[in-house]
Amino acid sequence: MAPTAQITANPDTITVGGQVALTWKTTDATSVSIDGVGEVPTSGMKTVTPAYSTTYHLVAKGAGGSADATVRVTVNPAAPVVVAPSITSTMTIEKEFEAEVQDIFFDYDKYDIRGDAQAPLAQDAKYLLSHPDAKIVIGGYCDERGSDEYNLALGQKRADAAKKVLVDAGVAGSRIRVISYGKEKPFCTQSTESCWQKNRRAGFSLDQKMQ
Repeated sequence: MAPTAQITANPDTITVGGQVALTWKTTDATSVSIDGVGEVPTSGMKTVTPAYSTTYHLVAKGAGGSADATVRVTVNPAAPVVVAPSITSTMTIEKEFEAEVQDIFFDYDKYDIRGDAQAPLAQDAKYLLSHPDAKIVIGGYCDERGSDEYNLALGQKRADAAKKVLVDAGVAGSRIRVISYGKEKPFCTQSTESCWQKNRRAGFSLDQKMQ
């Protein structure tokens, strides 16, 4: 028999940083996947934290063919939180930033935002919205493979993709400066896949020039 597929989201509208429970059910399926999540059981539930409005597309495949279903989750920007002035030192602010704001990583030769980057980006946006005076640099980094020119272009696309998510979440674009480092500033120098993965990133730092 042909497979059937259903997927729901609860809630289907959240503020950035919020969580959503995806619930799905299929029949006569031998493999099931959800875009942005990956392979999943034939039925179940998973909590996700989308950083931006996302359509979750489920595909169920079986001996009788395939079926699909979608559900849309709308992510609204968080209202900016006005933080009272304090005498916190610059060093303390930098340490807080490093603890709260996470880099994201990319697949080889790609600049698409991966599913596992949505939660860190949602946290990054939440932090920036609660610290409206903070301005940042997003650096685009690549592994050592490919020419200098190609990796500079790829790094720029990775930084721009991360910036777009933050802007969509409500962070003012004027607070974000992007720069591509290509393969010139590696975080790891070994020629291994685990090392290359560390270098394929969008890295976040406080922008001292814009403060």
